[in-house]
Amino acid sequence: MSIDDRPDFESKIKEIVAGINNHLHWLEEGLFEFPAIRFGLETALKDLETSGKRLLFPSEFTENKTGIPINGLIWMGDYAFMRQQIIEKIKAGFRCIKMKIGAINFEEELKLLKLIRKEFSEKELELRVDANGAFSPEEAPEKLKRLAELDLHSIEQPIRAGQWEEMAKLCSDTPLPIALDEELIGITEKEKIGNMLDVIRPQYIILKPGLLGGFRQSEVFIAEAEKRNIGWWVTSALEGNIGLNAIAQWTFTLNNPMPQGLGTGQVFSNNIPSPLYIRDAALWHDVEKDWDLKIIESKFE
Repeated sequence: MSIDDRPDFESKIKEIVAGINNHLHWLEEGLFEFPAIRFGLETALKDLETSGKRLLFPSEFTENKTGIPINGLIWMGDYAFMRQQIIEKIKAGFRCIKMKIGAINFEEELKLLKLIRKEFSEKELELRVDANGAFSPEEAPEKLKRLAELDLHSIEQPIRAGQWEEMAKLCSDTPLPIALDEELIGITEKEKIGNMLDVIRPQYIILKPGLLGGFRQSEVFIAEAEKRNIGWWVTSALEGNIGLNAIAQWTFTLNNPMPQGLGTGQVFSNNIPSPLYIRDAALWHDVEKDWDLKIIESKFE
């Protein structure tokens, strides 16, 4: 959950709109407690600076010449539901799948992962799992050991964020690469980011610009991670298509060949139709398709 989930969120937006000419103040020092608003403001200003047509980072991606490799996301649910999703993703050509765990019985989740591995080897299918902090520090080592036997790529946030010493112990002796996710949220100062990475020493970090405070802030995390030979990739956080479009364009400029955690906002019933689409397990930008902003325009009529 974002630290933006607070009762004064809307009043802060109104304050920024009223003082929009002071946008440099907001970006530099006034919005670290509101990362989603900071991300939105940075995106809007970048759009104004470039074309005003939601082409923030022109590239071969925005020209529909190259797609961004992405993982297929498996939503949590019962065994049958998750199994069906995996089958559909594999049929759609995905060779990297991210599966949420911790929602059902751990043995059932292991059974499902074993079935996948029985049919698809590590070379054929990359498996990432996201525990969302579901394990306790006491049980995590044994569960990581059992998961590692299935040749997984990595596990996100095996224990709750904020337990730096416990997470550091796991990362130092883990049989399975660990990626930090929620652990990054709320840490804004460069010195504290470096300190957190020095203490925990994860194998990967996962960047969500909408939860970290925008692109420049995410790039601080990337720079600090690369200094320490820590890998990284980018994930969207259920943004609408306008936010996802900005994240995707920015992600492409980073030249990271790993599958990224980007989608097309398909979970929304009232999303804004956009040029983004998925083909061959990659996210693409259709230059022939324009934005349909009628949903937004209707709110101001």
